[in-house]
Amino acid sequence: MALMSSPIEFLELLAREAASVEFEGPLIAARSAGLPADRIAELEQAKVVALRVRALLERRRRRETELSGLYDTASDLAGLRDSDDVLRAIVHRARNLLGADVAYMTLNDDDRGDTYMRVTDGSVSARFQRLRLPIGAGLGGLVAQSGTPYVTANYSEDERFHHTGEIDAGVREEGLVAILGVPLRLGSTSIGVLYAANRSARPFAREEVALLVSLAAHAAVAIDTARLLAETRAALAELSAANTTIRAHSASVERAAAAHDRMTALVLRGGGVEDVAAAVTDVLGGALLALDAEGRLLARVGEIDEPDRADMVEAVAASRTEGRSVRRGRLWYAAVVAGAENLGALVLRPEDELVDADQRILERAALVTALLLLFRQTVAEAEGRVRGELLDDLIARPLADAEALRSRGRRLGVDLDAPHVLVAVGDDVIAATGSARQRVVSWATTYASTRGGLAAARDGRVVLMLPGQDAGAAARAVARDLSRVTGRPVTAGGSGPARGPASLAATFREADRCLTALGALGRTGQGASTAELGFVGLLLGAVGDQGDRDVARFLTDTVGPVVDYDARRGTALVKTLEAYFGVGGSLARAAEQLHVHVNTVTQRLERVGQLLGADWQKPERALEVQLALRLHRLRDPDR
Repeated sequence: MALMSSPIEFLELLAREAASVEFEGPLIAARSAGLPADRIAELEQAKVVALRVRALLERRRRRETELSGLYDTASDLAGLRDSDDVLRAIVHRARNLLGADVAYMTLNDDDRGDTYMRVTDGSVSARFQRLRLPIGAGLGGLVAQSGTPYVTANYSEDERFHHTGEIDAGVREEGLVAILGVPLRLGSTSIGVLYAANRSARPFAREEVALLVSLAAHAAVAIDTARLLAETRAALAELSAANTTIRAHSASVERAAAAHDRMTALVLRGGGVEDVAAAVTDVLGGALLALDAEGRLLARVGEIDEPDRADMVEAVAASRTEGRSVRRGRLWYAAVVAGAENLGALVLRPEDELVDADQRILERAALVTALLLLFRQTVAEAEGRVRGELLDDLIARPLADAEALRSRGRRLGVDLDAPHVLVAVGDDVIAATGSARQRVVSWATTYASTRGGLAAARDGRVVLMLPGQDAGAAARAVARDLSRVTGRPVTAGGSGPARGPASLAATFREADRCLTALGALGRTGQGASTAELGFVGLLLGAVGDQGDRDVARFLTDTVGPVVDYDARRGTALVKTLEAYFGVGGSLARAAEQLHVHVNTVTQRLERVGQLLGADWQKPERALEVQLALRLHRLRDPDR
């Protein structure tokens, strides 16, 4: 029994890490055994020493656990790269190491001058998780302001802190009582606060405060490391983007240089607009349209539809005003201009986005296209002058050497012995001044040359010599097409066909007389041939400038009352007169042609006699009436 109540027994308790209450066992046993007081005092002393040793071992074990936890924390934080992961790991480890109910972190907001809840672990209150603490308010605000740890066993009753309604309400809702807060410091700067809190009143030991301070130190370094890493990544991303931009710019500069060399070579070797369009799409990709000033297609490369007319006009006008290419939707427009003259546009639908250098390629292509169109226009004008000089010589009198004319025609691809019609366009068009006059002559030259003919400006007229035999159809086509170009009515007289150089001069004079006759008949803006006007046309064509006024007066004096009567009453007296004269004065045949009764024809002619006078059927009056009816029909051929 004495052996069992010896100090050795306390060593055995220490060896098996017995609970502190078990160290009372040997003393109880000694007293029960009736050991002397000196032995009990000795055991009492041994118990005190043993408990002291036990407490020391417990502190060291706990310190070892804390150090191990800090080591693990540092290791974990070192492996994290995302700042959110770092913050969550810090708060979670703080809660575990201190065995707290809740752990959380606030960070300083320099812009607003307060601190805000950043991460929580173990929290259940949404209101608490959204708290913002003014600097100096509450426990956390005081820690953030002073940079010193603060601890309270019961926050709601601790008068050291400046309580606010919002903070206290959040703390109550979360159910927190004991709170420990330590600063997150980088050097001398406080960046936030790390907390551990319990929902019961208990003081935090000095060792716990020291542990949270150590964890906060690790956390601050980890936060700064994550920040620096994020900044480094952002810088690397910016460098990568800059490198990509530099590479893209370098590539675009190389493309621009290649395109410049290629288009320069195209101009030097006499390439066309189609070659320029192909070069642009080879360099930039996509599809391209080249259009002239009227919106007509000059070249197409790739699958691309013609844009809406109104959109294109607006975009080309903007490009011309700004002096550079413009974007509308998926399409890029570059105006093709020479000085103030609009020559057309390039319309590009690229595969990829265009950078500035790519836009310069499109604009350079538009400039090259303008040069090619000007060159083509110059060549066409030179050829037009040659062709015009030939036509001028053909219709001049006296006629020059016919064989020499035939030879000149063959060089231009014109067979002068083949049938041709001549069309004369009126003074009202050729009298236009400046660019409008030149535009008409240029149009006529192009119109004739594309059909294997000739065109020239002569004596206030535009004359076209066109292959074919239908002079009336040719005159109407010229009047219609040139009216569209000029935006005003165009009158055209035709004659022919003529074969051989010798017959062209006379044919031109007939076409010119036909043009004059159309004006005299009031048929401005129409086209017809001498054959369609008959002898009346030839007669009026010789009248000259007075023809229009004379025809109007003659019609009024001769059949004016009958025409006016028909217009007022809706009758058919003019038609009856034409039928009556057309059948040689036979009432029965006239009635048959008009599909009316003979008495109806008789009554209508009686009315004519009342309007024109009783002598209207006498030979000299009848001839005038017939001529007037013919003129009336020619003035209004659609009646």
